[in-house]
Amino acid sequence: MKTILSIQSHVAFGHVGNRAAIFPLERLGFDAIAVNTVQFSNHTGYGVWTGMVFPPDHIADVLRGIEERGAMDGLHAVLTGYMGDAALGDVVLAAVAQAKQGNPEALYCCDPVMGDVGRGFFVRPGIPEFFRDKALALADIITPNQFELEYLTGCHVHDLESALTATKAARALGPRWVLVTSLTRADAPPDRIELLLDGPEGAFLVSTPRLVLDPMPNGAGDCVAALFLAKFLETGRDGAAALSHAASAIYAVFKATKESGQRELQLIGAQAQLAAPDILFPAQALA
Repeated sequence: MKTILSIQSHVAFGHVGNRAAIFPLERLGFDAIAVNTVQFSNHTGYGVWTGMVFPPDHIADVLRGIEERGAMDGLHAVLTGYMGDAALGDVVLAAVAQAKQGNPEALYCCDPVMGDVGRGFFVRPGIPEFFRDKALALADIITPNQFELEYLTGCHVHDLESALTATKAARALGPRWVLVTSLTRADAPPDRIELLLDGPEGAFLVSTPRLVLDPMPNGAGDCVAALFLAKFLETGRDGAAALSHAASAIYAVFKATKESGQRELQLIGAQAQLAAPDILFPAQALA
């Protein structure tokens, strides 16, 4: 069984961060080790929450305990997301380095959680710069949304050509694979939303219907990153297959969420779809 270390936020209520990543990883057959960077009552999109951001020393101590159990040596991947504090960055990257020392084939999948279209940045100062200036250089895979991709590269994305220019610029900063988790462009139908993958084997695009949910549930990007990484490992690093699966599974989750009338992602209700979506949206190779 392959093991993934996931370092992200935790909420008691709802599904974001590790609460949106661990269950999909396990549902797809992976042993997931969860290290929580924060513990909040709920995600910050509600405007009010309780809980705390864990200090870097606490996270380092938890990771040290995991190391003492021998669990850092055989990791197949490290997945990171919302951090809460820029000072945690060095601790995270040290864990990545340790994982790669134990297994040179281990992947680092970095979800550079920092903001979104309409909300702007929603993380503490220093975190966007950490992702741009440090994390990207060590990452194998990054999974930004469109807002985050634009920040990381300085490229404005408005059509497919500019999106590919941005992903190429991102890959030049270090990662081999760039997955854009929510592409909206002027030269695509307005009732569709897309996922775009750019990697060594070329670029691939998946389009799914845009479901209207108000408000849009948080945590979709966290879930997509986990789904893509798990399928990427399962298929022997087949980017197109992993992209198709991630897009199809998250569409099914959105559909279940819309039908439920609830704000939070319905991961439990759609759990069968996480592993085997009823509708499979194919990945289109871009010339």
